[in-house]
Amino acid sequence: QVQLVESGGALVQAGDSLRLSCAASGRTFKTYAMGWFRQAPGKEREFVAAASWSGGSTYYADSVKGRFTISKDNAKNTVYLQMNSLKPEDTAVYYCAVCAAARTFQTYTRLVEYDYWGQGTQVTVSS
Repeated sequence: QVQLVESGGALVQAGDSLRLSCAASGRTFKTYAMGWFRQAPGKEREFVAAASWSGGSTYYADSVKGRFTISKDNAKNTVYLQMNSLKPEDTAVYYCAVCAAARTFQTYTRLVEYDYWGQGTQVTVSS
């Protein structure tokens, strides 16, 4: 089992920056990637960003590319999401997730590829 704890969510104004953190504990030695997803009210959960754990690959949704940056600290089993130039449409609950198994046609951008999820942290961007 892997436990995930997100932090850093807040109420900010459009144009502001925010950094989310996600600390993993438990059986983290089987981590293939860590990712961030978000879910706005009335919408489905969507991919935001992901980072492969052993390599340097990162992945971003088009909607956040150039504004958000995912980074990780393997020694601390922690992944970060630096969010700049925030927009009201970024308002959502942000979830951290761990991919703990290899899968065929792995992209790290789909919900089904992730095995463990955090409880989420609320990000609200006012206009």
